[in-house]
Amino acid sequence: MAKPIRRALCWVRRDLRLHDHAALAAASAHADEVAVAFVFDRNILDALEDRDDRRITFIHRSLQEMDAKLRERGSLLIVRQGKPKEEIPRLAEAIGAEVVFAGRDYEPYAAARDDSMGQRLRLELVKDVPVREAGEVLTQDGRPFRVYGPYRKAWLRNFRPEMATERKVDLRSLVPAAQLEDHTQPWGYEDIGFTEADLWTQAGEEAGRARMHAFAKQLPTYGDHRDIPSEHGTSELSVHFRFGTISVREAARLALENDGDRWLSELIWRDFFFDVLSHFPEVSRESFKPAFRGLHYPGKSEHLEAWKTGQTGFPIVDAAMRHLNATGFMPNRMRLVTAAFLCKDLLLDYREGEAYFARRLLDFDLGNNNGNWQWSASTGTDSQPYFRVFNPIAQGQKFDPHGAYIREWVPELKKLTDASIHEPWSKLADLKAVGVVLGKTYPTPIVDHAVQRERAKTLLRQAAQTAPQDVR
Repeated sequence: MAKPIRRALCWVRRDLRLHDHAALAAASAHADEVAVAFVFDRNILDALEDRDDRRITFIHRSLQEMDAKLRERGSLLIVRQGKPKEEIPRLAEAIGAEVVFAGRDYEPYAAARDDSMGQRLRLELVKDVPVREAGEVLTQDGRPFRVYGPYRKAWLRNFRPEMATERKVDLRSLVPAAQLEDHTQPWGYEDIGFTEADLWTQAGEEAGRARMHAFAKQLPTYGDHRDIPSEHGTSELSVHFRFGTISVREAARLALENDGDRWLSELIWRDFFFDVLSHFPEVSRESFKPAFRGLHYPGKSEHLEAWKTGQTGFPIVDAAMRHLNATGFMPNRMRLVTAAFLCKDLLLDYREGEAYFARRLLDFDLGNNNGNWQWSASTGTDSQPYFRVFNPIAQGQKFDPHGAYIREWVPELKKLTDASIHEPWSKLADLKAVGVVLGKTYPTPIVDHAVQRERAKTLLRQAAQTAPQDVR
C-alpha cells in the first residue's frame, strides 16, 4: 500500500543523529522517499564573534558522521548554507519534496522562522528536543507553570512511558545519493567561513551514545558526585543534548531504568526552561519578574573583565572561568557559583554574564542558559526571594574541599595548603612560603563579599518592594 506522500525532505537542525529521530521517523512513515538536509544558517553564523567557534566544529564533525552513515546506506546528507527560509523551500522544490519534516525548536528566532516558512511550504514540525513540550504540563487551571517544583511534580504525575519510547526510523526509504549530489554544496570549514577548533569532548552520535550508556552506570551515585568538579561527576552530555546527537527520550529511558531519579530531575529542568521560553519568550530579552526590569546594576566594567578572565581573586570563581575559557565547558555547580558571583558580589547585570556564557559555552542553549542565569540573579522563575546569596569561599570549601579543581586551573596557587587555598589573602605567611604575592602573582580580591552581599540584598529588596506586582 502506497504511502500518502511520494517524497519528503527531513530538515535536521537540533537532531544531528539517525537513531530515535522523531522527524526522520515521521518522514519515513509517511513518505515513499526521504532526503535529509542541513542548512548552515547565515543569520546565526554571521552573528558569531569567533571564527574558531567551537560549536561550528562540533556541528561540522557531527554532520560528517551523519553524512558517512547515510552514504553507507546509499544516500547522502544535503548540506547548504544561506537563509533557511529561502534555502529549504528552494531545495524542496528542486528535489520534488511535497512535505518538509523537522523537529520543533522553541527559541524565539527559530519559532518565528518556522512560522514564516509555514506560509511558503508544507512544514510538519514534530516534538524531538524535550521529553514534554510546552502545553503538555500545565496547572489545574490550564496555565503554564512559573516555578520548577510544582512543574516537576506535575511532569512526573502525568508522565506515561510511551512519551519516552523510541521513534523508529525506516532508512530503506532514503533517496539514492545519485539523485542528490547536484543539490549539496561544498561545506568545508573554509567554505562556511570558519576554522576548526579543539574540543574537550568527541562530537557525533556514536560518541554521544557511548558516553550516555557509560554514564548510565553512574546514575545511582550521580547525586553524590555531580557537584564536585574535580571528580567529573556530571554526565557531560549537555552538548549532545544541545545538538541532538543523542535522544533525550533514550536518556529518560536510561534514567528510569537505572535508578536515576536525580538525573531525571535535571532532564525535567531542561523541559521546564523550554516551557518557560515557549510561553514567555520575552525572558530572552528581559527579567522574567517585572519587578527587576528597570533595575540599575551599579557594578564596575573593570570587574566584568576580571570575572571573564578569571582574575577576581576568588580562587573557585577564577578556576571555573579559566576552565570555561580554555575548553568551552564548565560543570553545572561552577556555573551557579560564577553566575551568583557576577550578580550578587559584583552587582552586574545578569545579561552580561549570560552573553559571555553564550559566546564561550560549547553546549550553549538559550533556554537553559537564560533560565539558570535568571535563577542566579533572582530575577527568574524561582520561589526563593532575593536574599539567596552564595558565598564563593564556602562554595569552594564545600565542593572542592582539597582544592584539586583550583590547583588544576589556577596553578599559581597549587602549592598552598588545603586550608589556605580557598582564601589565600587570609594567610599571608602561607603565601610568602610558596612565593605568591597578592596583586602580582595572583590578584587581591576585587570585592569584599560580606559588604557586597548586603548591597545585593538591599538593591533587590528595594526593587521588589517598589515595583508593580506581576499579574501574568
